[in-house]
This record gives sequence, structure tokens and C-alpha cells, in this order.
Amino acid sequence: MARSKANEGDARARLVEAAGRGFRAGGFGGTGVDALAKGAGLTSGAFYAHFDSKAEAFRLVVSDGIATLRNGVAAFQEQHGRGWRDPFVDFYLGDRMDVGLDEACGLPSFSPDVARADDATRLVYEEELIRLVEVLVAGFRGAHASERAWSFLAVLSGAAAMARAVKDQKIRREILAAARIAAKAV
Repeated sequence: MARSKANEGDARARLVEAAGRGFRAGGFGGTGVDALAKGAGLTSGAFYAHFDSKAEAFRLVVSDGIATLRNGVAAFQEQHGRGWRDPFVDFYLGDRMDVGLDEACGLPSFSPDVARADDATRLVYEEELIRLVEVLVAGFRGAHASERAWSFLAVLSGAAAMARAVKDQKIRREILAAARIAAKAV
């Protein structure tokens, strides 16, 4: 019996979602194809029916993760106009920091693995990062908008990574409070 195209699309979407969660939580090296497939309720054979390799799936979720951040920034810019930055900082370093690692922002989650990845993955990351910075630049406008965009992104992403890495909640709060001040000053 032939599978419908709708079911194939659903399976791929479930695999992409499971891969995003899996790679965020376990990293590229710590997450196997079997676990990714199981997270989607499928088999590793189904995984390979949709992806040539684990690296291909990783590239896709890296791209999707940064695109999600880019779309979030754009939504804040649209909703808040020129005053988008502070509400976005409060959102990014606020309640979003309480979600599980499997739902965390892709930028700080994937960056360490991308740094060790193949050239194709690093190129996808770089292209998506440039698209994200272009949206940020449009929101900053004026002199040094590009430098401000890169600084803003580095502060937020670095703070998110550090805050998630520490065990002590007091240190976590200090990191996030300092990053809020720095990001809003950019």
C-alpha cells in the first residue's frame, strides 16, 4: 500500500521538530539518529527516507532555529515600531529563559556545535546569521547600525548560553540582569 504525500510531509515535519528538540538538548554529537527518529515516533529508516545524513538534518534545524529568531525580532519590530528593542530584550532574557533546553533559542544552542561542524553547516549558519543581522540593522537604523546589531546579538546569545550553563540561580539572575542593561544600551 502506497503512503500518501500528506503523511510523508507530516513525517518530515515531525522529524524536523524532533531533530530541533534533540539537537538543542543533546547537541549534535550527543544525539543519534535513532533518538531523533524515536522523538518523532518513527524509525531510523524513516529518518533516512527524509534526510541523507544526520548532518543534513542538523543543517536544516540550524537554519530553522535562526530563522525563528529572525522572525521573532521582525514581529517585535512590527508590533512596537522604533521601540521594539527593550520589549524584545525583556522577552528574550525573561520568560524564554525558563523554557526547557529542548525549546531554547537555536542561536546559543547550536553555535558551539556549528563551530565544530563541516563547511556546509557553517555556511548555512553564516547565511542565516547575516539575514538575522540585516533585520536587526533595519531596527537600529543610523550610524553604526551594523556594529550595534552584532553587539546586540552577541550580548543576548552569550548571556543566554551563560545563564543556562550555570547551576546557581543567583548567578543566573546576575548574568541576565547585566545582559538586559547591556543589550538595552546598545
